[in-house]
Amino acid sequence: MVFRSDRRIQFMSALGATLLFACGTTPPPVELLDARKAYEKASKGPAAQLAPAQLDTAKQSLAKAEASFEDEGDEPITKDLSYMAVRRAEIAEAEAGREQAERARAKIDKDYRETELEAAEGHKQTKQQLEQEKKARMAAEKQAAAAMASLNEIAKVKEESRGMVITLSGSVLFATGKSTLLPIAQDKIAEVAKALKDQGFKSILVEGHTDAQGSADKNQVLSLQRAEAVRSYLVREGIPSDKIRADGIGSARPVADNSSAEGRANNRRVEIVVEPFK
Repeated sequence: MVFRSDRRIQFMSALGATLLFACGTTPPPVELLDARKAYEKASKGPAAQLAPAQLDTAKQSLAKAEASFEDEGDEPITKDLSYMAVRRAEIAEAEAGREQAERARAKIDKDYRETELEAAEGHKQTKQQLEQEKKARMAAEKQAAAAMASLNEIAKVKEESRGMVITLSGSVLFATGKSTLLPIAQDKIAEVAKALKDQGFKSILVEGHTDAQGSADKNQVLSLQRAEAVRSYLVREGIPSDKIRADGIGSARPVADNSSAEGRANNRRVEIVVEPFK
């Protein structure tokens, strides 16, 4: 009987040690693995040279996700931070593509102007050379358009009954739980302001939205603070203050399921509603 009791104690001890070891080696969630891959891909591409600021933002975002996994494990906050890290790595790549395309187009323009000048000064140029330069210019413009299409994923535009709605991802605009605009957000909002001034408008409403995590009261306050931050920057960029107002919607109008990291990220957004002249 004593022998069996000792064997049982040994078995339970071994089982306990095995479970303890297993708990300490929880595998990272898929979202974190995707974030690591996305940053590694971006860091080995043109972004390292052409979009260092955006790449650094992606690196910091990944570090936050890694720290959350160390402290919290496979929890929703870790998945949310990982998803944001993926998006910021993609933004770094898109910005690098845009810059690369702009440089290529500028070089083509420069070469084309020089070629025309040489022709005007009496240098002969074959039809084949002109056709090659035309094709190169078209290729550069196509590359630039593709890069801009990637960046347009950050700011989506659609027509609704209430006007033109420009949607900016909250993960691009703000750090988690904060209402201070990130550097890349300032650049994007400046582009939006320029487009609005060029187009003209009757009035603008900036709406802040959050996901469903946290209390409704805190989400409403945070969404209003974020909307006001975007409004203030648009005013700074030349939008008349008497034609633009801010409102905090909180989590009341989700556009996606809050049960997934991607859905929560889509719900964290700022919408700029533009009422055009009739």
